[in-house]
Amino acid sequence: MLSVPGLTGEESVESLLRRQYGEVWMVHRLDQDTSGLLVVALTAEAYHALQRQFLQRTVHKRYVALLSGTVSGSGTISLPLRPDPLDRPRQVVDHEHGREAVTRYEVLGHDGQGRTRIALTPLTGRTHQLRMHCAHAEGLATPIVGDRLYGHADGPRLMLHAADLSFSHPLTGQPLTFHSEPPF
Repeated sequence: MLSVPGLTGEESVESLLRRQYGEVWMVHRLDQDTSGLLVVALTAEAYHALQRQFLQRTVHKRYVALLSGTVSGSGTISLPLRPDPLDRPRQVVDHEHGREAVTRYEVLGHDGQGRTRIALTPLTGRTHQLRMHCAHAEGLATPIVGDRLYGHADGPRLMLHAADLSFSHPLTGQPLTFHSEPPF
């Protein structure tokens, strides 16, 4: 499901929440095929406070993915990204004109079928960052299962899930941590 309404007017998380709560502000987005946690503000004040945390990179996000191959260890991927103007929404690695994109990764295990379960922690928030960092030859060179854009249609869906999210409450400053188990 889309995080926000698209050009076709199809149902989105935002449109569903607006029907239930009235005015809502989407603090960040997930790719349409990514499942997991989203932050939505119910007031403009909360929205601005949460946006500051995202801009200052004090929000901790952790995703879990299933990769179409075997990867081992842990590390950091730093590959600058920019949109491909001839094939949107596809992103490309561009060491000269791309914007900084950094992801930490840690292998969580292997499923015995040649696939790797991995934790991905984005330190920046670029479009398709995790998908590119997994699939690209200079990254892990192993696409996420079901990634039809950067990999293969080898699964029922994109196996990428926003599993953990930590930030400070926008009004009280209290630390908040949320977890959602991946459905795969």
